[in-house]
Parts: sequence; structure tokens; C-alpha cells
Amino acid sequence: MGASLLPSSLAILCVWFLFPAGLAVASITRHYKFDIKMQNVTRLCHTKSIITVNGQFPGPRIVAREGDRLIIKVVNHVPNNISIHWHGIRQLLSGWADGPAYITQCPIQTGQSYVYNFTISGQRGTLFWHAHISWLRATVYGPLVIFPKRGVPYPFPKPYKEVPIIFGEWFNADTEAIINQSLQTGAGPNVSDAYTINGLPGPLYNCSAKDTFKLKVKPGKTYLLRLINAALNDELFFSIANHSVTVVDVDAIYIKSFQTDILLITPGQTTNILLKAKPSYPNATFLMSARPYATGQGTFDNSTVAGILEYEAPAKFPRSSTVSIKKLPLMKPTLPALNDTAFAFNYTTRLRSLANAQFPANVPQTVNKRFFFTVGLGTNPCPKNQTCQGPNNSTKFAASVNNFSFILPSTALLQAHFFGQNGVYTTDFPSTPLIKFNYTGTPPNNTSVMNGTKVVVLPFNASVELVMQDTSTLGAESHPLHLHGFNFFVIGQGFGNYDPSKDRKNFNLIDPVERNTVGVPSGGWVAIRFRADNPGD
Repeated sequence: MGASLLPSSLAILCVWFLFPAGLAVASITRHYKFDIKMQNVTRLCHTKSIITVNGQFPGPRIVAREGDRLIIKVVNHVPNNISIHWHGIRQLLSGWADGPAYITQCPIQTGQSYVYNFTISGQRGTLFWHAHISWLRATVYGPLVIFPKRGVPYPFPKPYKEVPIIFGEWFNADTEAIINQSLQTGAGPNVSDAYTINGLPGPLYNCSAKDTFKLKVKPGKTYLLRLINAALNDELFFSIANHSVTVVDVDAIYIKSFQTDILLITPGQTTNILLKAKPSYPNATFLMSARPYATGQGTFDNSTVAGILEYEAPAKFPRSSTVSIKKLPLMKPTLPALNDTAFAFNYTTRLRSLANAQFPANVPQTVNKRFFFTVGLGTNPCPKNQTCQGPNNSTKFAASVNNFSFILPSTALLQAHFFGQNGVYTTDFPSTPLIKFNYTGTPPNNTSVMNGTKVVVLPFNASVELVMQDTSTLGAESHPLHLHGFNFFVIGQGFGNYDPSKDRKNFNLIDPVERNTVGVPSGGWVAIRFRADNPGD
């Protein structure tokens, strides 16, 4: 998702696990059915027909245990093509099930169906699923909760209750019309009208007091909140008024826990936090709020979504009455400034893997393949006889990596590779920028990018190091990027231009955080390592 999550990989594995008697049972197969259909939904006093799964917004929760096999039949009843991505699932040897349209599969056409078949191996925590074609993921998304194998405890105190909290967006306009207009004119797409928590905008928006997510808690109890950022392109600060939380897991990987009053979550990322309710009834209610972290020059939805943390009233408040609750003071959290890059950087550097015997951090210590990718915006020329609204009103915005902008093929890349179809893609994507410049200094005069359907081919089991460098071309900006089919270790990050002779010495190869989505710092760089152990993804 930098404007969308980069399509980078795929995979599937069907394994039965055997455990010692009394420890656990063999994994099971879980079946789900997704009916893609239109549904009238009202938010902000605006009713429109949106694309949903099973008529739900957000969509249904998928629940499994580590080692389980998931078989999910998706039936398309709408005029749009559809595909579903199981964001963060390793998809070991099950690339056909990963879901990005025209990358691992052709999209599911109207009246057709597709069965996603994959096994969850070596993962436990919170992930999510979403549509992976055009902007359908604006309404087609939902939680994917993975429990540990039966009989295996969490490496933190068992919570009293677990609650998925998924951040999203609401657009009064048709999202497909918005992105189509943007692609036609070359301008940035119109922004959302509200952020949402579990599909609800909350009391800070007009006409939304009744559409508010409420988390009701009991004094003294501990709750596991499974946070998911399903917004299209907005990184979000999140805080609960007068409460600290303990971060225990990111992207379905346990981490060294730490306490914080505020956290940052990038589109595509998940974060599990423990919320310890106050020991006694606090005589107050508390806003739980999220608003964007924004660094680019483009427009964005500068609004705040809020839910309400509400304590279960003691016996002196009749449960049938809400009068007493409404009279309680409402506490509000303080969130960082919209462009607080220092907070964003400091928060992300606190994330560290457990790196213990049970949950090791298997960081590649040597590197077979090194890549340096510049990430940012550029321009394409305006077609003849057409008016464009990009820079100088004569160009179109274009996202690029190493000055190449990806052209989506009409044949899925995995299909082309598997069947040996030539001409769909080329394998000459550059490992370093073809044009070198002061990436975070004065931007170049020429902002044009090249276009192509190019891929990188990796030897099986190669250890890969990738440095992603933000550029000042058309403005420095934080870019959230997702690697399909793999987790990776975030071994370093910094500001300015990456300097291998200096920065590599400071890489963390002991306990770096393991993720599937990372934000490239605004005006800076991030370095990751992973092992190419997932053929076809």
C-alpha cells in the first residue's frame, strides 16, 4: 500500500502436525464461504450500496489455530471482478491462494467462484483479509485471528477477553469512481470522509453519535485488543484516554513487550495490545481515538475517529438505565502532531523480537543478494488530447521503485511463470537505481518515471537484504510497503541517504522485529532481511 501495497509475493502448505499425547491434537480443516454482494449501508447520514462479504461491513471474522488448514470459497455476485488477499499469511507453497489480482491469480469474474486453500504454518496472532483489486478493499476487509496450537499458552498473561479492532475508512462517494477518476486525470484521489473503528465513524463526526464502537470492560480485567489498520493509505496514531497499554505482538509475531500511551500502526500492519482495566469503577468514560500520521504534500483525511471505552457500572447504577453513564465526564486522549516523524521513528525502534529458544529470531547472518530500492512518486506525461491534473497540470502522478512504475498485466504473473508464457513480464528489474542522485536533498528537475512489468527472480533459499530509500522527488513521504508470502526482519532504519559503509555497522542482527509490512521513514530509509524460502510467492 504505498498508494497501494506492493504486490511482491505468494504461497501454500498442507501439513498435519503430530504432538505428544496430552499436548495438542492434529490440526483441523476449517471451511468458510464468502458471498461477494451489494449491501446498502448508512454512515454520516449517507446511504449507499457497497460491495461486501456476506452483507457485512466490515466482513466476517476468520478464526483458526496455528497449523489449521483453511478452505474458503469465494462466490462473486457483483458486477466487479474480485480477489481476496490473506494479508500476512506465509502461504508456503500455496501461491495460488495469495490473492493479488493479476499477480497470483486472475480475478474472480461475475457469477464465478474460486476456492482459496492454504495452511497456517508457524504463525499465531492477528492478521486480516481484504480485496486485492482496484479499491474494493475500501469496504471488503475483515479480521483473521490465529490462536496458538491447542494447549500452547500465550507468552503473556491470559486475557479475560479478546476484541478485534479494525481501522478503516468511509467514503460518501463510490470508491471505484474515485480511483478511476484519479487514474484518468493523474491527480491524487479524493480522500475519505471519515475513518472508522469496526466500520463505525464515532461521535466526533456529524450524524454519527449512534454509529460509535463501544468497548465495555470490567474493572481489574485484562483485555487483548487485536488492532488492524485496513485503511487504504493512512498511517494512524492510536491512544486510549488515561490508559497505558502493553504491546505484545505485531503482524502475528510475538515481541518483547513494552508499555506505551500511544502507538502507530501503518496500513497493512496489525498490533496486539493488552489493556488492563482500572481496578475500580472510574466514574468516567474514555475516548479511544485514532488520527493520521501524514508527511507528504498531498491531501489526506485530516479527521479523528473515536470509540468509547466504557466501564461496567456497579450495582448502584441500574443496568437498564444509561442516564448515569451519560452524566459521566468523557476523557479525551492527546495524540501526536500530524507530522510527528520523531515519535513515529522512536516508536518503531522500540519493537524487538522475543528472540528466545521458543520463539527465535532467525535473522540471516550472511547475505546472498543485496538490493537498494528508491521508493517515491514521479510523473508520467499526459496523453495527447487529454487534460491532466498532476504536477504542472501536464502530467500524471506515478508511484515508482528505482524509477520504474509497475504496469499491471492482463495475465497473472504466477500463471505466466507456471505455464511458461513469454512476454507477460521481464526479469530485468534493476537491483539498484539506474539514475543516482541525492535522494533526500534537492529534488531532481526531471520527475519522469519509466514503466514496465518487471520482476526480480531469486534463487531458492537465498538470504536477501533490501534497503528501501525514500526520495524527495515530489516531496518526502512515509511509504508503507508489504511483502507478500514472507515475513522479514527490520534490521535498521535512519534518516537521510543510506550509507552502507556507516549504517550497516549499526544493523541489529540479534533481535530485530519480524514483520510483513513496514513504513519507509519520511526522508529516510529502512533495511530488511529475509530468506527466499517460498517458491512461487
